[in-house]
This record gives sequence, structure tokens and C-alpha cells, in this order.
Amino acid sequence: MKFIEYPDRELLTMRVADELAGEIENALFTHESASFAVPGGTTPGPIFDMLSGTDLGWNKVNVMLTDERWVPEDHDLSNTRLVRDRLLTGPAAAATFLPFYRAGTTAAEACPEVAQTLSPHMPLSVLVLGMGDDMHTASLFPAAPGLEAALDGHAPLLCPISPPDQDIDRVTLPAHALKGALSTHVVIFGALKRNALEKAQQLAPKDAPISVVLGNATVHWAA
Repeated sequence: MKFIEYPDRELLTMRVADELAGEIENALFTHESASFAVPGGTTPGPIFDMLSGTDLGWNKVNVMLTDERWVPEDHDLSNTRLVRDRLLTGPAAAATFLPFYRAGTTAAEACPEVAQTLSPHMPLSVLVLGMGDDMHTASLFPAAPGLEAALDGHAPLLCPISPPDQDIDRVTLPAHALKGALSTHVVIFGALKRNALEKAQQLAPKDAPISVVLGNATVHWAA
């Protein structure tokens, strides 16, 4: 794991956006297309804003989420809505988005169909993740129904999962898809998450799912 500390969040945002753009461009130098997996939540929004204006070969980039709540794309809690509003604008609007949500079906029912659309884009070229205070990443929550299946090395490329104490089901990329990314960046803010990160390095994935990717990740942190 490579750990980078920044003096403030603004500088982190600029540096991470620049690094992601460079890695996507490098992937396109050696491949006909690049796959770019991104998280939802509040943390990545400013990074998306800056990255979306970067002039690169977006028409050859396939964007997907790391995880999604099973709600329509126009729902306030939809990660897809965040990506469409903050990343897939300006030059980045030329990218191809690979949605997870399928109307009229449950998360569990839709996962096999969606997984087939993701297979051609593995391994991920560039992966961005966040992490919660509980050491979850994507929607791999400790003790969540579905976590054990998503941690399995032979799990399908999209797995249903039900975070504890939440009413909305989710889907998530499995651990092996995250771990297999060619480039991985974890972005976290604040003392609580830094402490959680240090704790996660000593724990098994079932207790600290973020530990699945830390061996090959660059972690970006600012207070």
C-alpha cells in the first residue's frame, strides 16, 4: 500500500483527478479501450467535476460504478445519478456508461444479466474507491447478508448485498474484481477514516472488506 497525505482536500482533489486522467490515458496507449470503476457517495464529487473537463479519449472509456443502491436512476440516493451529473459531463460525456439498475426486477434477479455486460471490461483499468468508518468499501459491509458470497474468489461480477440496518438493497462488484484492478486508488478524509484504515490492515476481509484491495492500492488522505 502506498499512502499519500495532502495538506488539504482541495489539493487532494486536483492531484487525484490529474493522476486518474494520466492513468486512463496510459491504459488507452496499450489497449483499444479502458474500464473505469468509480464509487458513489459525497467524497468523489469534486474529483469527478475536475476529471470530467479533462480532454482525453473518453469515447474509448467504459465507466461503471463499484456499487449501486437498487433504486431508479433519478432517485436522490442513486449513485448513477451522481455519476451522470458530476462525471459524465463536458468531454467525459463521450464515455460509455454501464448501468447496473434494471427496472421491474430485484437486485438478485438482475445480477446475472448485468454481470454478462461487465465481463468484457475486466480486469478494470482504473478503480477508485472510498471507505467508511466501519471499513466497508463499495457495498461490501462487515456482517452484511451477501458479504461472504461477494468475497468468494469465484463470485459473479455483480453481487446482491443487503447492508445492515438499511432498507434499500444494493449490488456491488465482488472482491476479486476489485482486487484485480490494474490501478487502484482509495480516497478518504478525516481522522476517523485514517484510524480505520490502520486498523483494517490487521484484519481479515470479512471484518474489514477494504483490506481486500490495500495491498495494491494508493491511498489518498487529507484531514
